Amino acid sequence: MTSGSASAGDRRTHAPADDGSGALRRVLPPARRFLARRKGVLARLGLWSLVESAQAFLVGFAVAHAVDEGFLAGETRRGLLWLAVALVAVLSGAPVVRGVFAQLAGLTEPLRDGLVRRAVDRSMALAALGGPGGTDRAAVSRLTNQVEIARDSFAGLVLTLRSFVFTAAGALIGLLSLHPALLLVVLPPLAVGLALFLATLRPMAAAQRRALAADEALGDHATRSRAALRDLTACGTGPETEQRGAELVADAAATARTLARWAAVRTTALGVAGNLPVLALLVAVPWLRGRGVTAGALLGAFTYLVQSLLPALHTLMTALGAAGARLLVVLDRILGPTPGAEAEATPPSAAGTDPRPPALGGRPAPRRPAPAVELRSVTLSYGVRAEPVLDSLDLRVAQGEHLAVVGPSGIGKSTLTRLVAGTLAPSGGQVRVAGQAVTGRAAAELAALRALVPQEAYVFTGTVGDNLAYFRPDAGRAELDAAVRELGLRPLVERLGGLDGPVRPAELTHAERQLVALARAYLSPSPLLLLDEATCHLDPAAEARAEEALARRPGTLVVVAHRLSSAVRADRVLVLDGVAAVCGTHEEVLDRSPLYRDLTGHWRGEPLRRP
Repeated sequence: MTSGSASAGDRRTHAPADDGSGALRRVLPPARRFLARRKGVLARLGLWSLVESAQAFLVGFAVAHAVDEGFLAGETRRGLLWLAVALVAVLSGAPVVRGVFAQLAGLTEPLRDGLVRRAVDRSMALAALGGPGGTDRAAVSRLTNQVEIARDSFAGLVLTLRSFVFTAAGALIGLLSLHPALLLVVLPPLAVGLALFLATLRPMAAAQRRALAADEALGDHATRSRAALRDLTACGTGPETEQRGAELVADAAATARTLARWAAVRTTALGVAGNLPVLALLVAVPWLRGRGVTAGALLGAFTYLVQSLLPALHTLMTALGAAGARLLVVLDRILGPTPGAEAEATPPSAAGTDPRPPALGGRPAPRRPAPAVELRSVTLSYGVRAEPVLDSLDLRVAQGEHLAVVGPSGIGKSTLTRLVAGTLAPSGGQVRVAGQAVTGRAAAELAALRALVPQEAYVFTGTVGDNLAYFRPDAGRAELDAAVRELGLRPLVERLGGLDGPVRPAELTHAERQLVALARAYLSPSPLLLLDEATCHLDPAAEARAEEALARRPGTLVVVAHRLSSAVRADRVLVLDGVAAVCGTHEEVLDRSPLYRDLTGHWRGEPLRRP
């Protein structure tokens, strides 16, 4: 288990699970600004809602007086008049609804227009960045489906919240006017059910997010596995992939069970708030009658509950649990940071931007390019209850840097390269390459960002040139010759009959296969090379030549070191020791890491001096 920051010593940072509060904090400021600019619409909507509150008050009040002052008192005409008042109150709901919807358009249509503008601006900014991933594939979804979801969910929430507040106010005032004792019976179960429901909102949102993440990870694993069946068979990694799939299935099942448990709690809250007040009122009838509550007041109280209060409460709970969650997620996606402006909104220590203030004259200081590799509080566990292999690991590798990763066997070095390569999804945190998130990306997009060379080199039947140009089919003869020369591959190429000579994988040694794979990586257009003990079968001289050639190649090089000499050649060394990650130059890590000092004394390799 390795935790901590690999960019600032062994300082630890733990990223809390996202329970929706982060998205809420991001969405609330623009939501407040949006509503503050529409005070007139809100005032008119409030006036119509007051009419609805009066309507809710009159229905129960009229029923109570129709019984007490009319039918029970022998005044049938008066009873009918009171019932006529209740009927008028019910029929007045139609113009009230029409007025509410007329004002609602003054909120929902500007919201839709603003979200469309934001989605277009974000897509244009992403397209202006260019490079891999510069095309915003989610733009159409945001402009159509997500904007409409936000509009409809927002309209539903406004209607529901407004109706509940004013209807509940009218009904509770009506209960108080009939007899204060009625509130003592009705309010406690209502408050308990509502409080229980509100208590489930945050954990339910967190469970929904975890379930969604688990489902996406499982789907991504299945998609990548189907696309890589030939490579899995050739490299013999099928069992490992199968095991990872089983773990993801178990994780998805566990999150689904958690979500189901919270759904059961929410259903209980609905039952308590929706049924218990009526039962409590029925049970308390003798007690209420003993305190002077009339039959008409009891009937009026039941009318308030059944006609107004409980339907409004049930609608509120349903809307908050469904539409509220959808609205929060969609708004967070659309209103998220615009690509290119994200670095400005993030502290320099987290985003890798230039911490200098703007230059004089109001012109901003030039922004540093995004790190070649960036891990933000990355955690990975092979199983739901397994101890994490990487725990809240932070790492930044600058563009053009040469980083060596060292540590004992099984400590997580290969796991780290798979996370950076995007072939393994983290349990928590973010992994970015050249500023782009790699989790869930298609194979073609990942290939444009990085090239991964594993320990077991993959060589296929074909010509030497075909094998070398596997990552770059358009490579010319001169470029292939240059790669052969730089990697020291000339004797092997001549033995096989030149670039057009046939390659039979079974006839090559492990070292020769690794040289072919390294030359292939040298020709790759990817700006990041990941070597996962890809030189372990080479002798020290061949390994040094290969790593030096790959380090001279434009781009960034991350090497899982097989010998300590690889670490000495690197610009920086990352030591994973199961407790806290340590990163720095060879000399700095010697001072700070007891494990690295121990490895320096026991590692078999070349003399430990910088070349």
